[in-house]
Amino acid sequence: MSANYQSPRYAHIVGWGKYVPPNVLTNEELAKKVDTTDAWIRKNTGIVERRIATKETTAAMALYAAQDALEVADVNPNEIDLIIVATSTPEYIFPATASIVQDKLGAQNAGAFDLSAACSGFVYGLAVAAGMIRGGTYNTVLVIGAETFSRLLNWKDRATCILFGDGAGAVLLQGRDEPGGILSTILGSDGSGGELLEIPAGGSKNPTSLETVMANAHFVKMNGREVFRFATRIMVDATKQALQKANLTLDDMDLMIPHQANIRIIDHAIKTMGLPPEKVYMNLDRYGNTSAASIPLALVEAIEEKRVKPGDRLVFVGFGGGLTWGSCAVEWTEPVVKRAIPPAKAAQSKLRYQWANVKSLGHRVLRRVDDGVNRALDLIDKPENVNGNGNKK
Repeated sequence: MSANYQSPRYAHIVGWGKYVPPNVLTNEELAKKVDTTDAWIRKNTGIVERRIATKETTAAMALYAAQDALEVADVNPNEIDLIIVATSTPEYIFPATASIVQDKLGAQNAGAFDLSAACSGFVYGLAVAAGMIRGGTYNTVLVIGAETFSRLLNWKDRATCILFGDGAGAVLLQGRDEPGGILSTILGSDGSGGELLEIPAGGSKNPTSLETVMANAHFVKMNGREVFRFATRIMVDATKQALQKANLTLDDMDLMIPHQANIRIIDHAIKTMGLPPEKVYMNLDRYGNTSAASIPLALVEAIEEKRVKPGDRLVFVGFGGGLTWGSCAVEWTEPVVKRAIPPAKAAQSKLRYQWANVKSLGHRVLRRVDDGVNRALDLIDKPENVNGNGNKK
C-alpha cells in the first residue's frame, strides 16, 4: 500500500530472522558422492558442512525467516508496505515467491516482487528498500534472501556441488527521522561475464527440452578460476566505495559481513585491506554458499554472537552471477538483546498466521465457486439456448 511519508527519512534495520533446514550434509558424506575429500574441501573453500532442504521450499524458508524478523521488530504484518525476496531459486517463474510470502504472512497492505541478482541479491534488495524509504514512498519494507540451490546442482560436478547450501535470512527496514541505518549503497554489474556463472537452460533463450535436460543444462555451471579473480578484486573495491560514499574509512568500520562464498576470497580481502580477522564475520564453514541468503544469515548469527551492538558501523558486500556486485554501509541503531516474547504474544502471532492461511484458502475457494457459477450462467445465455423470438428455450 503506497503512502506519502515526509522525506528525507533514514532506513533503519529494526528486525532480523533466519531459517536453515535441519538436514546437514557434511564433507565426509559428500565425498561418498563425488571424487573429493573433507580435507580438500576445507582447504580450498573453508566449508565443513552445509544445510540441504528436503521438504522445505524457497517460499517456506523465506516465510520462517520473515516471521522471526517481524517478531524481533514487534511489527504487525499489516504494517508492511513492500516485500522483496532476493532469490535465484524462486518457487516458480511466476507467481513471485514474494507474493507467496505476502499471502502466508497475511500482509494484506504490502506490494511484493522478486529480485534476481544472484549472490548480490540481498544487497540489491537493501538498496531498493532504502531508496523507497528515503524517498518517502514506503515506510516499512521486508527484505528476504532465500535459496534452495541444492535443487539446481549437478551432484556429480565437484566444481559446484561442494559449494552451495540452502537457507534464508530476512531483515525489516523502517523509516525514522533519526540519522543512522543504511548510510550508503553501491551496485554494479558486468554482463560480459555472465557466462562465467550461469544456468544455461530453462529461460526464453534455451527453453526446456529433451536436449537441454539430457545435456544437464539446467544445473549451475561455473568457471571457478575466473569467478575467483573477479570476486577477489570486486570485494575490496566495493567495500572501500561504500565506506567512501558514507564518508567513512576502513578504520571506522567495526565489522564487515561479506557474501560467504569461499574462505580464500575472504582471506584475500582481509589481507589486501589490512583488516584484523575479528573485523570480518564468517560462517560459511557451517552453511557453505547460500547465495542471496548468505549475508542476512551471517548478520543474524553475528547478532546472536554479540558481534554487533548499537553504534557499530557495518559493511555488507556481495558478488555473484551476472556478473553483479553490491555493498552497503550501515550504522547499527537497534538494541540486540533478545527480547522475551510473552506467551500471549506468541499465541497471538500463531493465530494471526493461521487465520491468514484460512482467509487465503477462503479466497481460493470463493474464486473457484465464482468461476463455476459464471461458467454456468454463460452456458445458459449462449445463443443456441435462445429461440427465434429472443426468448430462452
